[in-house]
Amino acid sequence: MSDSPYIIEINESNFEQVVIQGSRQQPVLVDFWASWCQPCQMLMPLLARLAEEYQGRFILAKLNTEENQALATQFGIRSIPNVKLFVDGREVDEFAGALPEASIREFLDKHLPRASDDTVAQAMQAWTAGDAEGALAALAQARQEDPGNPRVPLAMARIQAGMGDIEAAEATLDGLPADHDDSEAAQLRSQLFFAKDAPAPEEIPGLMTRLQQDENDSEARYRLAMGQIMSQDYPAAVEQLLTLMRKDRGYKDEAPRKALLKLFDLLGDDPLVAQARRQLFNMMH
Repeated sequence: MSDSPYIIEINESNFEQVVIQGSRQQPVLVDFWASWCQPCQMLMPLLARLAEEYQGRFILAKLNTEENQALATQFGIRSIPNVKLFVDGREVDEFAGALPEASIREFLDKHLPRASDDTVAQAMQAWTAGDAEGALAALAQARQEDPGNPRVPLAMARIQAGMGDIEAAEATLDGLPADHDDSEAAQLRSQLFFAKDAPAPEEIPGLMTRLQQDENDSEARYRLAMGQIMSQDYPAAVEQLLTLMRKDRGYKDEAPRKALLKLFDLLGDDPLVAQARRQLFNMMH
C-alpha cells in the first residue's frame, strides 16, 4: 500500500468511489496490472513517480487484475499493462504496454487541466463577445508562458479561422507537434479545407441563381456545396457534390471526390456518411 495521497490501491469495493465519483473532482489514471506481468513491473514505478511529480493533477489508481477479474472483464482488459484515464465519471482515453516516459507525459498533458486553460476559456469568451484581437493577444501570451499546452494553439486557430484568416489558422495548426493526434485539430483542418472555397453568406443566392440558369455550372455548384458545409447543411452539400461527380467528375482535379472524402472524415459515424459512401463507390466503379 502506497503512503502517497496521489496513489490508491483499488478493488471492486472502492472502484465506484475512487474512479467514477473521484474522477468528477480530478482525473483518475487506472493501471490494470498483475504480479506475473514483467512490463507491468517496469511501468508501475514510472507511473508512481509521475503521480508524485504532477502533485494531484491526477490520481493513480492501481488495480490487480488477478484479484479483480470481474472489473478487468467489465473494462475489456485483454492484455496488460493497460492504462485507462477517467474524467468526469467516464473513460476518455487509454494506452497499452509499457510506454516510454515521454509518451506517457504527452498522454497525460493532452487531458489534464493546466493553468493556461483558464486563459483559453477567457479568450474564447472574449472572441464570442466580439473582441477577437484581445482574445488572440491573451492566447499569444499563454502560448509563450505555457508552450506545451496544445489547447492554446487550437483556440488560436479556431479564432483565426473565424476571422477569415485561413492561412494564419493553418500556420498555427502546423505549429503543433508532428506527433500530435487530436480529433479537434483534425476537425478544424477539415473545416479550413472547406473554408478556402466557401462563399460569403451574401453570395449564396447568386450561386443558386446561376445553377437555376445553368445546371452544368460546376464552379457555382462546388462553391455552393462549400457554403452548405460551412453552415452545417451536410445533406444538401453531399447532394451537390454527388451531382457534381456525375456531371463533371474531373472538376478542379477531382475536387468533388476529395471534398466528399474530407467531409466523411469530418462527420465520422453520421448515418449520412454510409449512404453517401455507397453512392460514391457506385459512381467510381
